Amino acid sequence: MRREANRLTHVAHGVITLAASELLAQRLVALEQALREILQEFKPDAAAVESLFFHKDAQAASKLGHARGVVLLVLARALVPIGEYSPALVKRTVVGRGAADKQQVALMMKAMLGLDRLPRSDATDALALAITHLRVANLPTIAPTCRKANKKMPAHLVARLRRF
Repeated sequence: MRREANRLTHVAHGVITLAASELLAQRLVALEQALREILQEFKPDAAAVESLFFHKDAQAASKLGHARGVVLLVLARALVPIGEYSPALVKRTVVGRGAADKQQVALMMKAMLGLDRLPRSDATDALALAITHLRVANLPTIAPTCRKANKKMPAHLVARLRRF
């Protein structure tokens, strides 16, 4: 996502798919490599992640925690400022109520960003996080003349940005 003044623009989104057959450690290494490539390609000025929440499945929560740790480490090493937002705040920001379901969030992302189809669930979460960060955080805006002079496509945010 990119913000110029009050206008939000969709830059890219996708999902990093990791092989379930690989060991957890191998998947975390693959995640780290994919995130570093995304950071190198888009050079974001900021990032956003979901804050921790309690999960009913302890094993799934543990794996999510490991992956979240890799994301935070990669962003911190790249000196990318990180915003953390609760799922309820993200839903409230993009849909208008914190108890919105995933389908409502996906429909809102499609409408707000002019997408041809609904994004996958993880991509929906990432896009909603990005929009929340751009709306909630006190970030400087990019003047269009600066962007054109730089001739780089600045991505203000990688929020669990995923490759297709």
